[in-house]
Amino acid sequence: MADRSPPGTRPTLEDVARVAGVSRATVSRVVNGKRDVGNEIQESVRSAIAATGYVPNRAARSLATQRAGTVVVVVSGAGAPVDGTTTTEVDFTDPFFGRVVGGLLRALRPQDINPVLMLAETDADRARVMAFVRGGNAEGALFVTTQPDDPLPEMFGEARLPLVMFARPVKPIPVNFVDVAHRDGAALAAAHLVSLGRRSIVTISGPLAVPAAQDRLSGFRDALARHGQAYVPTATGDFSFESGAEAMRSLLAEVPDLDGVFAANDHMALAAMGVLEESGRRVPQDVAVIGFDDSAIAALTRPGLTSVRQPFEEMAAAMVRILLGQLADPTRRVSSVIFEPTLTVRGSA
Repeated sequence: MADRSPPGTRPTLEDVARVAGVSRATVSRVVNGKRDVGNEIQESVRSAIAATGYVPNRAARSLATQRAGTVVVVVSGAGAPVDGTTTTEVDFTDPFFGRVVGGLLRALRPQDINPVLMLAETDADRARVMAFVRGGNAEGALFVTTQPDDPLPEMFGEARLPLVMFARPVKPIPVNFVDVAHRDGAALAAAHLVSLGRRSIVTISGPLAVPAAQDRLSGFRDALARHGQAYVPTATGDFSFESGAEAMRSLLAEVPDLDGVFAANDHMALAAMGVLEESGRRVPQDVAVIGFDDSAIAALTRPGLTSVRQPFEEMAAAMVRILLGQLADPTRRVSSVIFEPTLTVRGSA
């Protein structure tokens, strides 16, 4: 008895029926616990379910019975590193996790979908997530991570379980994702600094193992090259406030006359503004500063932080739409949605 379902698709009732040599209706009766099926046929269907890896689609049953379904909101990389380890508490005050997860929960509410929040920081955590979804407790997952090498997307792909990621995966794997055009956003920042007459411009990048950080750096460099600045002094941070401050100090030592800074997220940009103030530079009179994300804190600083807007809430809503579409049609190909960034101009640049 072998699995004959098409590669890369989630096994369906029809796949189980073909393997078991029975009708789809018979498989449905067995799956739903009906008692009007002979023992031998039940055993044949159960064997076919095991061979195909079929997982009952509770979302489809929910649509038919008007009962709410369940999806898992999986968060990875939210714990702050401490002495080489990672905490298991999610810091939802972080602009990134707070806005994305909050957006997912708001998008799920009108759909009458029950979200279950799970952390996936360790191998044991990921095993629990997989067991939860494989066991039919949830129809699929919405995945938010800052870990570029996180194995969970591949695990979902191998198990043919529905998953939508926030941000493009590092590896070219068949998985749904939603992202923003990071290179275009960085180019907006570069053009704005040039329009202000800044000529000694530097940048603080994010961790270059992360595709978004790579794209923001390359997009910024390419845009400045088009404006005649062939070399952009760069220091690398890890998206944290502390790393932004350290990177700014390093760039000040390297380029004392710098007059423009682009940081790959708002946390690092705000840290850079603090270091510049400590060094006697005025923002924006002496140094213009631009961040990325347009988080809530960008509007609370004095001066307000000019930032590339990443539309977290709209992106979260798109993730939910993609997942529901795949649940409605398990044979649907994986898809992506890329949002266009905009520049929110405030007092820092």
